[in-house]
Amino acid sequence: MRYSGFESLLEKAKSMGRTKVAVAAAADKEVLEAIKLAEIEGLISPLLIGDTEVIKQYAAEIEFRLDQTELIHEPNPIHAAHKAVDAVIDGQASFLMKGLINSSDFLRAVLRPERGLRTGRLLSHMAAFQIPGYTRLLFVTDGGMNIAPDLKQKKEILENSLLYLEGIGMELVNVIVLTANEVVNPKMPATVDAKALEEMNLNGEFPNAVVEGPLALDGAVSAVALKHKGISSRINGNVDLFLVPSIEVGNVMGKSLVYFAGATMAGIILGAQVPIVLTSRNDTPRSKLMALTMAALSQKGQRLL
Repeated sequence: MRYSGFESLLEKAKSMGRTKVAVAAAADKEVLEAIKLAEIEGLISPLLIGDTEVIKQYAAEIEFRLDQTELIHEPNPIHAAHKAVDAVIDGQASFLMKGLINSSDFLRAVLRPERGLRTGRLLSHMAAFQIPGYTRLLFVTDGGMNIAPDLKQKKEILENSLLYLEGIGMELVNVIVLTANEVVNPKMPATVDAKALEEMNLNGEFPNAVVEGPLALDGAVSAVALKHKGISSRINGNVDLFLVPSIEVGNVMGKSLVYFAGATMAGIILGAQVPIVLTSRNDTPRSKLMALTMAALSQKGQRLL
């Protein structure tokens, strides 16, 4: 199946009932606005960990009723992150969201050696984009976590994304390993890695995906461009997931889609025992809501182990 947009993702998640999210350092007005939206939608039940007086103050300002919301008072953001991880490990919550805490401190709690959420896999970021005029959600990895992944790391990043997408019902994922052109050139390591990943797929790895590369952006999204270039493709412009060669490419691509094409973007961190919602302060409440949707949907029924 393919998701036409965030609304279809949200409707499917809502149809499967609420799931519990532990929010670390939840005394953040923007985060609480997203939590309010998700709670009203029937998507989540929040566990808010932070300075409860500040949380209540912000909640009153945005008219967010906390009658049915579980609160844990912990004014120290680092301690709040550890308590949020504890809540997941102890079965009190299904996934995590970062509030007003430094990302490094938050992730240190996630990856702590004892009672952490490590799986042995690389953590990676995956974003989803709803683009005006595009017929379905477009996914991009990794534009927010790994700076310059090598081939082994790209394979792990791809495996994280495919595990997630298969978990939300996408049975055959069309993956383009994005590069600047289609020619394998040792002076452009990204093209060599892309070809290696394509060959892995042809040899039976990534069984629930079609992986092609190296391929530039025009051929990735346009069957007409492929025809002009004389390139044969099984995907033929119908890409679901871009695997980008570096964080710069993913970051610039994502922000270009948002600021030039009017796309809505949401993203989550994969590779831990549960998905992690780690948003930017520049993200809109709707973007944060959709990141919560992405994480919640993957948790309906089982963890991503």
